[in-house]
This record gives sequence, structure tokens and C-alpha cells, in this order.
Amino acid sequence: MSIATFRYYAGWCDKILGDTVPINHATPNRNLCITKKEPIGPVGLIVPWNYPLMMLAWKMGAALAAGNTVVIKPANVTPLTALKWAELTAKAGFPPGVVSVLPGSGSKCGQAILDHPDIRKVGFTGSTGIGVTVMESCAKSNLKKCSLELGGKSPLIIFADCDMSSAVRNGMGAVFFNKGENCIAAGRLFVERSIHDEFVARAIEECKKMKIGDPLDRSTAHGPQNHRKHFQSLLDFVDRSVSEGATLAYGGKQVDRPGLFMEPTILTDVSDDNFAAHEESFGPIMIVSPFEDGDIEGVLRRANATEFGLASGVFTNDVKKALRVSEGIQAGTVFVNTYNKTDVAAPFGGFKQSGFGKDLGRDALDEYLKTKVITMEY
Repeated sequence: MSIATFRYYAGWCDKILGDTVPINHATPNRNLCITKKEPIGPVGLIVPWNYPLMMLAWKMGAALAAGNTVVIKPANVTPLTALKWAELTAKAGFPPGVVSVLPGSGSKCGQAILDHPDIRKVGFTGSTGIGVTVMESCAKSNLKKCSLELGGKSPLIIFADCDMSSAVRNGMGAVFFNKGENCIAAGRLFVERSIHDEFVARAIEECKKMKIGDPLDRSTAHGPQNHRKHFQSLLDFVDRSVSEGATLAYGGKQVDRPGLFMEPTILTDVSDDNFAAHEESFGPIMIVSPFEDGDIEGVLRRANATEFGLASGVFTNDVKKALRVSEGIQAGTVFVNTYNKTDVAAPFGGFKQSGFGKDLGRDALDEYLKTKVITMEY
């Protein structure tokens, strides 16, 4: 997808257009009003560790296509990808200074980008807590424009009339893809009560089949977590949820092998007031709660009872239910009978405390452009 993203935005470079705007004439003279799209100015990008190349591509492609120079700060634990990419841009003939990489800690290098008076736009992907700091710093420095793609607690609603095999397969991918280190991972599954037990049983069987091992082996389904601090936070997440009444149906422990491998985990009986019902784990933890048969409005209220709004999903063969959930869910992306289906042409971004602004698609270009209005009289 990273390659596809750069190819997509390469096609936009000569298609960024202004408009001719009909305005009232200054009689007896006449007026012509046009708009012109211009690069917003030097851009700072701060990207996370879970997809070090793809997140770079999502933001860098649009920023460069819009005509900006860019300074990017990769995550402290994954700097090499961005440095290698910058090396390739030099080999490809990018002029010096178009792309700069600033590896280091967020508190020093990231903050330097946020505070710098020449940076006019910041694109950030990361936690909601750090996003608040980013927005505050952008305001205090020089009123930088910023776009924020932040945390998520994406609900996945599964109705009894769904294709069960598809729902289980996609539900597994929605939670366990990339070991759960995925911003749009399904943070909570709501399963209609009449199929709840069957769904959980089938999910457990699928977990048992997952090959855990070397992520460079194409047959591996589940690799190690990114770093130790995050790994420990996942174990703590499970322990706290269970202490608050959840049932550990599967997993929840470190795999008995070298490395930061966590068992795919399934928590059931997760009440609405349980810690796990509201907090993002960012790991391979499936959180399952039942809802009463036919209670569409009730499950929508529960799904929306979060300050996050990044993504969501629904599985049903009833188009009326699919449309009602799609309209009622408070999230920037809604998947219907699929999940994790992002595309370079489809804008991506969240609502509420999952941030604002868009990556990907035509919409992302506007994040890195400013509109100038030119009015003439003749």
C-alpha cells in the first residue's frame, strides 16, 4: 500500500486546480474572481511505530504532491525505515532540503517541530493524549494548521443474520491483524445474543490455529509485539479487565518462547462499565459483549458511548440494518461486511477525540494546501 500511495499522489501533482468564482460585479465595471491552491509551507510530520513506512507514505505523498518541503520525525523505536526512505529519495534525485528526517524522542525532536516558527503545518498520528499536546503547541507557537489521527475504540456490531463464517474470519482480522497494533482495530465486538456463544467458540478455535512466530515467515499469522513497555501494558490490560469482572475465554499470557509474543486473547462478559469497554489496548485482545436480539438502537447507543470515533463495522445481510448502523455510528469510517479495507483513494480520519483532518484520497491534499483568492476589476 505504501508504493500505491506514492503512485496515487504522483498522479495528483499536475491536477491541483483552483476555481473561477461568480461574484457580484462592481457596476458599471465587471469583476473576475479566481482561487489558486498553493503549498501551505514547510510541513512537519510525526508518525508512529506500528506502520513506520505506511504512515510515512500516507502523509508524505500528499504533502509532497501539494508542493511542500517536509521534515519528518519517525517514532523513537522505529527510526531506520524513515532514514532508508530518505536515502532512496536522494538516489531518486530529490533536491536537497525537500525531505529531512529528524530521529529522536518526541519530547525533544517532536517538540522542536511543533515549536519551530517556520513550520506551517503538522500532521500527526499517535495517541489522543499526545495529540492534545500537539494541538496546544501548534496554537501557542504560530497557529500552525494541524491534522490529528489519534486513538480509537472501534466498535464492530455483528447481527444474527450475518454470514457467520465471514463475520468470524473478518472479526479475527479486525482484532488480530498486525498483532492488534492497528489504529482501526475493532476495540469492542457487540454480538447479537442468539449467536454470541457460537461466535466466541468459533473465534477460540481460530485462535488455536494461528501460527505464532517469525514475522518474516509468510506463513506466520501472529508475530511479536513491538517493544517491551507496550507488551507489559497488554498483560496489565487483561489483568485489570478480569479484575473488573470480564471472563478470560482464551489466551492472556506470554507465549512460552523467546521474544515479546502474546497469546491471541479473548475477553467475554465485558460490561459497559469495565475498563476494557472504553480503553484502547492496541494489542491482540478481542473484547466481546452481547446485545439483545433486534435491539439496533440500544447497541448503537452503546457503540457510540465512547470519546473515540475512528472506525467501525457491521456484519448483517439486511441492508436496512447496515444502512441504519452506517448512519447512526459516530465514526469516520464504517465497514459493512468487511473490515480493514482501506484504499489510497478513500479518505481516512476520525471523529471526536480520534482527531480531525484526513489522510489518503483527494481530501488529504487540502490538508497541505492553502487557498488564495484573487479578485480583478475591468
